[in-house]
Amino acid sequence: MTNTPLSPRPLSHLAGDRPRVLSAAQLRAHGVSAAEAAAQCRAGGPWQQYLPGVYLLHPGPPTSEERLRAALLYADRQPQRQPPEAMITGLAALALHRFAAAPRLLSLDRVDVLVPRTRRLRSTGCVRIVRAHEMPKPLEVTGLPVAPVARALADALAHIGDAHAVRRLLTEAVRDGHCEPASVVRELNRARLLARPHVVDAVDSLLAEGRALAEDRLYEMVRVHGLPEPLWNVDLRLPGGPHLGGVDAYWPDHAVAVELDTRSPRHDDDTLWTEYTRKREHMERLGITVVHITPRKLRDTLEQQAIVVRTALMAAGDRAPAAYVVVLPR
Repeated sequence: MTNTPLSPRPLSHLAGDRPRVLSAAQLRAHGVSAAEAAAQCRAGGPWQQYLPGVYLLHPGPPTSEERLRAALLYADRQPQRQPPEAMITGLAALALHRFAAAPRLLSLDRVDVLVPRTRRLRSTGCVRIVRAHEMPKPLEVTGLPVAPVARALADALAHIGDAHAVRRLLTEAVRDGHCEPASVVRELNRARLLARPHVVDAVDSLLAEGRALAEDRLYEMVRVHGLPEPLWNVDLRLPGGPHLGGVDAYWPDHAVAVELDTRSPRHDDDTLWTEYTRKREHMERLGITVVHITPRKLRDTLEQQAIVVRTALMAAGDRAPAAYVVVLPR
C-alpha cells in the first residue's frame, strides 16, 4: 500500500481547534481500517501512533490536552460509558485542579491514570497505570474525568520523595480549601504512605494547619453572625472533681459548649468516637449542651452552624440549671 493521505471525508468534522486524538475503535467507526491507520503513521506521514491503539491525527508533538485524552483512551476504550473506567490522577490531576505547587502539565514525564484493580493494563509511554480497589467518583475538569483532590494527592505523593514538595502540596490542599485534612489522611493511610517519615512530618503540619483554619472559621462564625462572645479554648472540671474535658468555646451563662471534631483518621476512629461520646454524655448529664461541629461544616455551611449554636443558647432558659463547673484556660 502506498503512503497516500486518506480522504478527509470520514474525519472532516475534526478539523479546526478540536483535539485530534482518536482510538483505533473510533477510527474504525469512521471507516478507517487498522491497515489504513498504520499507513498514515509511516515515517513522514500525517499521523502518528502515540500509544497502543491511540493515534494523533497530526505529526507534531501533542498538546497537554491531547496527552491527557490519549492516556484516557488507552486506559478506557469506551470513554462515553458512565461511570468511566479511567480517570486522571496524581500530579496531572492536581494541575487540572489548579494547584500552584503542581508542575505544568507539559513538564510531566508521566500521566497517572486510575483504573479498577481488575483491569489488565500495563504502564506504557507517558501513561502510568494506578489501580484502585474502589474507584472514587470522578470530577469533571475541562471536560475530563479527574480524581478528587484527596485521592490525586495520595497517588502523587506515592512517587514524590522530596519532603518540601510533599509539604507544599498538602498545605495547599487544606489552605486553599480543596479538601479537609481528614480525607487526605484517610487516602494516605489507604495507600500505606504513613510509614514514610517525610509524609508523616508533613501530615502533622497538615493537621495543625487544618485545626488552625477551623478555629479561625469558628471565630468568624461568632463575630459575623453576632453570637455572644464565649470563653475560648478552655478546660471544664467539676469543683474538686474530675476533668470533664476541653472545649473550643464555652458560654458559661448558657452552659453551651462547642467542640471541633478534628479527629485524625490515623487513629482508631471507633475508639476516639467512643471517647467523644462519653465526654459529651457526661457533660449533658450535668446540664451542659455540647455542639459538635466539623471543619467541613464550618467551611461549607457557616451560617447554618451559627443557627445551631444560637438555638442552643436560646434554649438555655428552658432547661434545668446546669451543674457548677470550673473553667480553666487550656
